[in-house]
Order: sequence, then C-alpha cells, then structure tokens
Amino acid sequence: MAKKVKPGRFTEAELELMNILWECGPSTVQGVVDHLPAGRPLAYTTVQTVLNVLHRKGSVRRKLRDRAYHYAAAVSRFDAASNALHDLVHKLFGGSAEEVILAMVKSRQLSAQKLAELRKLVEDTDGRNRK
Repeated sequence: MAKKVKPGRFTEAELELMNILWECGPSTVQGVVDHLPAGRPLAYTTVQTVLNVLHRKGSVRRKLRDRAYHYAAAVSRFDAASNALHDLVHKLFGGSAEEVILAMVKSRQLSAQKLAELRKLVEDTDGRNRK
C-alpha cells in the first residue's frame, strides 16, 4: 500500500508534474514529458522517477494500460493548496490567517479590485453572522 502523506507537500519538480496532471488529466510518462514547458526539459527517466515517488506518496494513482502506466492525480489541486496554505499560515504567521492577509495588503500583493472583493466578502459574511 502506498504511503499516504499530507497533500500539498511537494518538491518543485513534483509540483510541476502535479500541475500537468491537474490541467491535462491522466497521462503516460511520455504525455507528461510532452506537456513540460519548452524551457524546462526533463529527461523521460527523471519524469518517470518523480511520478513513481508521487505514486509511493499516494499523490498519484496509476493504471497499467497496454504496456504503459497512466498516471492521474489522487489529490485535488484544492486539497493540496489548502494543506500547503494551512502549513504556511502555521509556520510563518503563528496560525493567524488575518496576519497573512495583512502581509499581502502591506506588500501590495492584492490589487485594489481583489481588496474590494475581499471587503465585500467580509461584509457579506459579517451580515449573515448577525442574523
């Protein structure tokens, strides 16, 4: 049985391959190689090794069809992102999601439009909580 790890803990190479699987769906090793960005050539065997590591971690499933394995993401992008964000919030911001938002505002990583959307979301949520 594959070892289960918390989704969202990926190396840079693992995340790159997971993004291809999330965007393109199930694929063979060659299919993944074919979807790598032009400036990021990875050898077939390197992609195969990383996919096998992801399989052992439980992040991808594989099925043998004809003579090739077809790999598919076993965790959703949302679940992986949620877990990575949870880790970030706890490691860098002492568990305070508010501090993350404040840091994003202070470093101007949120556009005026996104900030307005966030304000509206907070107001809508606050209004529902008062009823």
